[in-house]
Amino acid sequence: MPRVVVNVMPKPEILDPQGKAVTGALGRLGFAGMSVRQGKRFEIDVDGDVTAEKLAQIEQAAEQLLANTVIESFEVVAD
Repeated sequence: MPRVVVNVMPKPEILDPQGKAVTGALGRLGFAGMSVRQGKRFEIDVDGDVTAEKLAQIEQAAEQLLANTVIESFEVVAD
């Protein structure tokens, strides 16, 4: 079954407290020189072929449900 991935990340100008917490924990564990921004990944299994129409539907779903487009950006990637 084909899969499409939707990656959702906070926009660069938005504070990311979860990413900051992970960055701090990495530093305390000795992993220096790393900065983390935390997001979400959705894997969507598609019946049939991944067509331009199906990708447009997934993009619409991401815009309306999967991402808060005020503070997050997203990308749709056909696997």
